[in-house]
Amino acid sequence: MGWSGQRQTEFGVHAANGLIPGRIVSEHRSHFRVATNSVELSAAMTGRLRNAAIQRSDLAGVGDFVALRPAAGDGAATIEEVLRRTSALIRKASGEQRPQLLAANVDVVFIVTAPDGDFNLPRIERLLALVRGSAAAPVILLNKADIPDEVHSVVDQIVAFAPGVPVHAISARSGGGISDIERYFEGNQTVGLIGSSGVGKSTLTNKLTGYAEQATQEVRAHDSRGRHTTTHRQLFIRPQGGSLIDTPGMRGLELWKSEDNVELNFDDIEALASRCRFRNCRHDCEPGCAVRAALERGDIKSARLASYVAHARAQ
Repeated sequence: MGWSGQRQTEFGVHAANGLIPGRIVSEHRSHFRVATNSVELSAAMTGRLRNAAIQRSDLAGVGDFVALRPAAGDGAATIEEVLRRTSALIRKASGEQRPQLLAANVDVVFIVTAPDGDFNLPRIERLLALVRGSAAAPVILLNKADIPDEVHSVVDQIVAFAPGVPVHAISARSGGGISDIERYFEGNQTVGLIGSSGVGKSTLTNKLTGYAEQATQEVRAHDSRGRHTTTHRQLFIRPQGGSLIDTPGMRGLELWKSEDNVELNFDDIEALASRCRFRNCRHDCEPGCAVRAALERGDIKSARLASYVAHARAQ
């Protein structure tokens, strides 16, 4: 379940107090499902932990490693501590001014899109910003790659738009390309899935885990899209090694603390901007603009620059 020797060492102080380690696999209204080394059980968070949280994303969530006190009799176990996070995938809660934890302790995030009505480069850019702000590594998956004839063209667009990010064309339904992404689970790593509704994340989850727990629905003929079926975040411990966290489809995405994420996602353009003659350069028609010079040389794409400018002006 992603437990490491370092975590075992850090857990020593909790073990001395009679606690056992576990990892949250799902979150429900009044309780959590937690996997331990031997069993999956129901657990509730202590009032002390709830009161100590500064914001909602500080509370336990899917992917968190926790220190559990075993249940007495038929009662539920209690979560006494949330252990140190190595990453946290956090977005702005829909319609609210607060952060929402999507998943914790994720090593790699698969950003899933499809070459049909879902394909949208600015949306991919926002998802990249979300992942890079979490400390996880992004990988882009073009699912349903067996549907259109222009898959290679779409892949080329993504590669040009997101330089340095691995891109894989796959088919979750037929299994095409799945063997190429198995390597991201090596070393008992945890992989997260994010993307819009209907891009095939549930089918991909079933393919990668060997389970059939995630409900799937037929693809609509007029736009090649499936219907959204994942209703809550869930962690799957794979029999073949590593873990997978599936998340509900995102119809909209607002970044939390997005001013930091813009710098993370456009580090190449930020480096160029630091060399502009004027500190408040808008990268439009100002003299001495290093960003425009790079655009004219073909070092960056116009669509990528437009996305950067739009994000920066929105801050």
